Amino acid sequence: MDTRTLRNRLRPLAFAAALAAFAAPAAAADYVQSSGALSFASEYQGETFVGLFPDFSTTLSFDPAAPQDAKLDVTIPLATADTKNGDRDSTLKTADFFNVARFATARYTANGFRSVGDNRYVADGTLELRGVKKPVSLAITWTPGDRPVLSGKATVKRLDFGVGAGDWGDVSIIPNDVAVSTRVTFRAAP
Repeated sequence: MDTRTLRNRLRPLAFAAALAAFAAPAAAADYVQSSGALSFASEYQGETFVGLFPDFSTTLSFDPAAPQDAKLDVTIPLATADTKNGDRDSTLKTADFFNVARFATARYTANGFRSVGDNRYVADGTLELRGVKKPVSLAITWTPGDRPVLSGKATVKRLDFGVGAGDWGDVSIIPNDVAVSTRVTFRAAP
């Protein structure tokens, strides 16, 4: 077989391979947290306070071309809650609030994001806190790059999880809505 005939026979195969490469779905990138902040804000008797969970960790599998396939997993060690007030921090660890003796961590997971345009998404995930699992939506802004950044905001209804129930259940003392925000810088997973 001469070179010209061989080339003519191979041309359709090369074309098909090129088409398959363009048609193949993009693979999601897997990320681990490089640095970040996870905070919560509420009020006590009208005074606003902010707390941090400094030891939280986040993993993410995400492709902006296929946000519906995203996987987000956040683990939050509750005993690390820091509001810069020793009395309040001690109270948050008790059975009335986080009950860290029984529930050491909280966890937020989401399978799939909804795009709302301009690198913004909504994760309709699940928060597990004090053994209770409830849906929580996280509004996300994604900043792509070598070290991509996920910024997110959510509102958590504390009484849905039994946080501050009983004597602390009076929403005129502590509101039911707790504002949660995060900013995580990622690096490629090893």
